Amino acid sequence: MSQALTVASAIHLAAVVPALVIGGVQLAAKKGTAPHRALGWIWVSAMLVATLSSFWIMELRKGVGFSVIHLLSVWVLIAMAVAIWSIRRGKVRMHKRFMVGTMIGVVAAGAGALTQGRFLNLLLF
Repeated sequence: MSQALTVASAIHLAAVVPALVIGGVQLAAKKGTAPHRALGWIWVSAMLVATLSSFWIMELRKGVGFSVIHLLSVWVLIAMAVAIWSIRRGKVRMHKRFMVGTMIGVVAAGAGALTQGRFLNLLLF
């Protein structure tokens, strides 16, 4: 990644930070309540912005555009769709598994973004 904050990166970070916080709250809070559903939709919206903006964040060194991390973005879109589909059909266990799995992926991607030499690492440390 470049060592400058791009518009896509700024949008991505602005969506990821609340998604991490809300996701943590969602995992800890009582399920099935009105606040859980409302926060869930806010989380899904933030994740959509984060995921879609990721497609404009690319490694342009050596002519490389999309990377393996973009496959995670595709998977997140699929996983969120399946999670919404499953809860609307009363498949609570499937919904939970896809949402928890997506949140684990978000945390893992964040950990990867903090590794040495990556933009976020340079920005924060």
